[in-house]
Amino acid sequence: MRLLLVEDDPMIGESLRNALRLEGFAVDWVRDASAADGTLASERFDLVLLDLGLPPGRSPVAAADAGGLGVLRALRARHDSTPVIVLTARDGVGDRVAGLDAGADDYLVKPFELDELSARIRAVLRRHSGRAQPLLSHGGVTLDPATRQVTRQGVPVLLSAREFAVLEALMLRPGALLSRAQLEDRLYGWGEEIESNAVSVYIHQLRRKLGADFIQNMRGVGYYVGTPAGPATPPQAGGA
Repeated sequence: MRLLLVEDDPMIGESLRNALRLEGFAVDWVRDASAADGTLASERFDLVLLDLGLPPGRSPVAAADAGGLGVLRALRARHDSTPVIVLTARDGVGDRVAGLDAGADDYLVKPFELDELSARIRAVLRRHSGRAQPLLSHGGVTLDPATRQVTRQGVPVLLSAREFAVLEALMLRPGALLSRAQLEDRLYGWGEEIESNAVSVYIHQLRRKLGADFIQNMRGVGYYVGTPAGPATPPQAGGA
């Protein structure tokens, strides 16, 4: 799961990025409205964690509409539905209303506990995907995003953080083909070294633990669980 963290405070940003990476998220971090606006216009994320009290940077859009609210309004003006959780020290009702009316999916006031943030991330992602059920199940395998536990036919299966991340990405969209590059995006943030065969290694380990036929692949296209959802077009970059 790939997150964009938009936070200008270096101590808070570093702490959140490290903690969320330990939770198995791939986290990219920017520190001002200009960088956030440019990044969101050019790259795809599963969810954005957005501080409101940001310096504007050099973005004309952000400068015209101060800080995090400007970034959020610009995102929604592009008809981009990426989920956004606002993280801010502003706890007034008016601030919460302004954030939600600008298009935020949730609002969390600092200081907060990491457990609560993780739970809100999971809840927002469930709503965004149209799922009411927190558990992911397919072919006798059940994955619990909250506890990060996986079972096969009711028997617990021990996975590493990145094995879990690959499996979760595939089980969130059964039948969807995910290329190697798409899976790498969910595993690594900026500045993290990507090993050339990392995805293949994790897929091999998951097949060993969950059954050789649980994860399928279409050569040159990608990996999937379940039945492929219609004909697939090979990706521009990356591959299985």
